[in-house]
Amino acid sequence: MATHHHHSHDGHDHDHDALDLADEGSTAGTAGTEATVSIVDKLKEYGPVILSLVLLLGGILLDTVATEGFRNPWRVLWYLAAYLPVGWPVLRRAVRNILKGNIFTEFFLMGVATIGAFAIREYPEGVAVMLFYTVGELFQDAAVLRARRSIKALLDVRPDTVTVLRDGKTVSTKAALVQIGDVIQIKPGEKVGLDGKLRSETGSFNTAALTGESVPRTISKGEEVLAGMINRQTLVEMDVTTRYQDSKLSRILKLVQEATGRKAQTQEFIARFARIYTPIICALAVLITVLPYFFVADYRFQDWLYRGLVFLVIGCPCALVISIPLGYFGGIGAGSRQGILFKGSVFLDLITQVKTVVMDKTGTLTQGVFKVQEVNAQTLPVEELTRLTAALESKSTHPVATAILAYAGIGESLVPAENVEEIPGHGLKGTVAGKTVLAGNAKLLQKFNVTVDESLSTIPFTVVLVAVDGRFAGSFTIADQEKPDAAETVRRLRQMGLKTVMLSGDKLAVVQAVAQQVGVDEAHGDLLPEDKVREVERLKRALTPQQKLAFVGDGVNDAPVVALADVGIAMGGLGSDATIETADVVIQTDQPSKIATAIKIGKATRQIVWQNITLSLVVKAIVLLLGAGGVATMWEAVFADVGVALLAILNAVRVQNLKF
Repeated sequence: MATHHHHSHDGHDHDHDALDLADEGSTAGTAGTEATVSIVDKLKEYGPVILSLVLLLGGILLDTVATEGFRNPWRVLWYLAAYLPVGWPVLRRAVRNILKGNIFTEFFLMGVATIGAFAIREYPEGVAVMLFYTVGELFQDAAVLRARRSIKALLDVRPDTVTVLRDGKTVSTKAALVQIGDVIQIKPGEKVGLDGKLRSETGSFNTAALTGESVPRTISKGEEVLAGMINRQTLVEMDVTTRYQDSKLSRILKLVQEATGRKAQTQEFIARFARIYTPIICALAVLITVLPYFFVADYRFQDWLYRGLVFLVIGCPCALVISIPLGYFGGIGAGSRQGILFKGSVFLDLITQVKTVVMDKTGTLTQGVFKVQEVNAQTLPVEELTRLTAALESKSTHPVATAILAYAGIGESLVPAENVEEIPGHGLKGTVAGKTVLAGNAKLLQKFNVTVDESLSTIPFTVVLVAVDGRFAGSFTIADQEKPDAAETVRRLRQMGLKTVMLSGDKLAVVQAVAQQVGVDEAHGDLLPEDKVREVERLKRALTPQQKLAFVGDGVNDAPVVALADVGIAMGGLGSDATIETADVVIQTDQPSKIATAIKIGKATRQIVWQNITLSLVVKAIVLLLGAGGVATMWEAVFADVGVALLAILNAVRVQNLKF
């Protein structure tokens, strides 16, 4: 990491530079060269500080011991040699900023204060101010780097090279160069480098990198395999379907990189504050130096200039400008450790103001997987009923059909079904083993004049009614299962005093049954996407401007509502692309309980940021008064400034280690 070129606390480009993830890691070479480079880098980074410190201590020693021999010009030259290694980069940046028309930066403050110290012959103090300032900067760099690494480590889990099959031979190729349609081989224990479709019959993968959960997933032939998954057992082959830079993981990485650029209001406020605050400090320093001339009897210019310079050093707003973006950055890092992706610090702020959480049912609170709950056979044995229905349903791709096939066990040799027709909104009709079979809802059976018991149409689940040769044969009750942590999620949200609402396109009876199980405050069913939008608008109107609404969804049909909510939360790192693109927060684990975790992380981050703001301002105010009153010397000024900055940095880094 380069020495210092990446932050200027003038509030303009500070934030983006310091937290630009992209410049790192792109240069990663082989481990060997990297180790040597990092030693050289470290020397480059810390060398000037060490040199300056040694010369400063040497100078102070000579001052006390060799008072006669250590006179000007040697004394000036010695301290100048101590000053330049740390002072020159800062002065250079001050000048560069002034040329850009940006005068009042902290570099300018530091430059004026230290040159002034030299002018009034306080050489050791001039060197010390610059030295401590640089040490503070280095600490900050290290903290930013650490936060950045923790995010990168979670995300950059793509291997750089992959094994491509060409004409029966395997070739190791850079992942970025692989074309769509190439076939790659993944060895057991190896990470998948690109998105694609599985060619082998089945494979077992660990999806921790994408979802944060190390639950193995079994993927069958033709199903999607994503970059970042780890192959667990046998050697598998897959067809590449997306380029390296377009894989889902690359997109998530890009989102996080953009995240650190979207500033929270607190950050914007501080940037504006620094722009007004710095010129005021400079003006006050001039007044402290000049005004006493008119009021003080024995006015010594040198003493008052010293006070003015001390005031300048204390006035430097480093701690504030550093620790705030760092706090948010830590929050984003803490989130991604938990499998929660905040797309910007602004959403860490917004999520703390959420009052109403609106959740989609299917895929958010329920697993979106239908299962046969019970079979009710009337005129045929259960096996026979299942066999005939499964044969018919094998011609449909509807989730209900999939559930019945899973229940029947697809391994059973299916009886062939002929002349199958799908009657939209009703069900299926076809011939199986010479019998006419109908499978669908009550409307279907009424259409073909089959009498059905009335009570079956009121069950709060999906019921598939089956008729064989014109007689009612039995029914399958099918329901979607709630996620194991769904009820826990609602309980945690309600404990936080939030209102929970569930919306779904499912039948109202089904929605109410689920609502009762998980305990939400309000539930609405039979909604089309535009009805969901209307409901969310209605709920938003009920809130005050300070209160926010979050919507959690996973399907493509949720994208419009996710965009409309103050905080749009997408479920599932493997959820639909459209929703992930429009969402502000992405929960990669598919666990609804992470909604409450996300709110907690937001609150913790906000607390730390405000602690830092208060700490910096209080200490500043006290030392400024002491400085203006001539009590504090340059040394105290430096220690106060660097000390507060360090405390603020340590506090900001703490977010990452909190347990949520």
